[in-house]
Amino acid sequence: MGIETEYGITCASMNGGTPPLDPEESAQRLFRPVIAQSRSTNTFLGNGARLYLDVGSHPEYATAECDSVDDLLANDRAGELLFADLAAQANTSLESEGLAGRIHLFKNNLDAEGNSFGCHENYLVSRRPDYRSRISSMVPYFVTRQICTGAGHLARGDDGSVRYEFSQRARQMWDAISSASTRSRPMINTRDEPHGDAEKYRRMHVIVGDSNIAQTTTALKVAATEAILIMIEDGGILPNLALAEPMEAIRATSADLSGQTPLELESGGTTTPIDIQRRTRDAALNHLDRKGYELDETRTYLLDLWGRAIDAVDSGDYSGIVTEIDWAAKLNLFSRYCDRGGLTFADPRIARLNLAYHDITANGLRGSMEQGGLLRTLLPEGIAERAMTVPPQTTRAKIRGEFVSRAQDGRRDYMADWMNLRLMEAQGARSVVLKDPFATVDEAADSLMAEI
Repeated sequence: MGIETEYGITCASMNGGTPPLDPEESAQRLFRPVIAQSRSTNTFLGNGARLYLDVGSHPEYATAECDSVDDLLANDRAGELLFADLAAQANTSLESEGLAGRIHLFKNNLDAEGNSFGCHENYLVSRRPDYRSRISSMVPYFVTRQICTGAGHLARGDDGSVRYEFSQRARQMWDAISSASTRSRPMINTRDEPHGDAEKYRRMHVIVGDSNIAQTTTALKVAATEAILIMIEDGGILPNLALAEPMEAIRATSADLSGQTPLELESGGTTTPIDIQRRTRDAALNHLDRKGYELDETRTYLLDLWGRAIDAVDSGDYSGIVTEIDWAAKLNLFSRYCDRGGLTFADPRIARLNLAYHDITANGLRGSMEQGGLLRTLLPEGIAERAMTVPPQTTRAKIRGEFVSRAQDGRRDYMADWMNLRLMEAQGARSVVLKDPFATVDEAADSLMAEI
């Protein structure tokens, strides 16, 4: 499993004037230390992850491949910390040059002009001839998953009114399944790029999810999807809840916090987002129990949270999930702020608070909310910091991370990507191909590192 996160970036003026840097200039300033070390804005790191500047001046971090929710959560949070550190260095540089601006990075999915940027999940699955039909059966789950894992969205009407919705991404989807990524922006992208042995594997590329701030919501998003994929890989079948119009359904689901909006079924009749989530969860958990899977403590907690989130939406009582689910935590934060100041959600101060919730720099709210118990954490102290330099130890990322670290320490020219390691030499280049994502040792890679 892996998560790719595109961050929003801006340079805010410190004196109320024109910002000293536009987004492109801000991104270039942010990446100065990266370019100094790697001579590129696209590089793999010693922790196995990829750090790069994406189209549209979006800083992006792709986690290393992980085979546990704990490792994935740590590696994802490590990306936030790495970018926050780069932002701090850039802001120190701006201050030293007398430029009255401060760079902010936002782990969200919409800018003020309505442009969308994504958080993509990747799941390695077996290559099977019925791949399309199997992922199609998951579309109803992805349409309605936002009631549990949405980041919360301030939706503005043409009349200036603002209503609160589950998801920032729901209105940005234009297809259920497609090989395109930007033109039609599907919920599931079918581009066949496994980053592994193509005879054995495919990569399910999920584009529909929101970027999450709460550790527990990030982990739930992945753990619930993993549980369903385990069932499907084992030959299990999800309930037939195919929707007549998935794009209409995803928008209707986001707009109705009751979770009871009627969704038309392809077979006739209607269902609700709550019913889809509940029946999907029951099917996955019954399969895990029937097959005798032993769940670790993290997965046990998260699959329970999945059920509690569904129940909270069903009852309208969110008090039990306000420290665990992003949309509920934000709604609680906004409501308390409005109550104290006699404001509505249309007030600019709420929009500013919304940005502060997603700001991963020192100016954001996440750190203080976690320390104050307003956002629950799952990672033990120091684990995310360790993941900034140490790759997961149970996947191919271990080999890649060690190679990158050795090459950098030895000041050697090298190239690395998800499958390939290359040591550049005067006589040419020596390469190693790592086709097995689960391999943690490789003799050819060891030989390459021995040369360093």
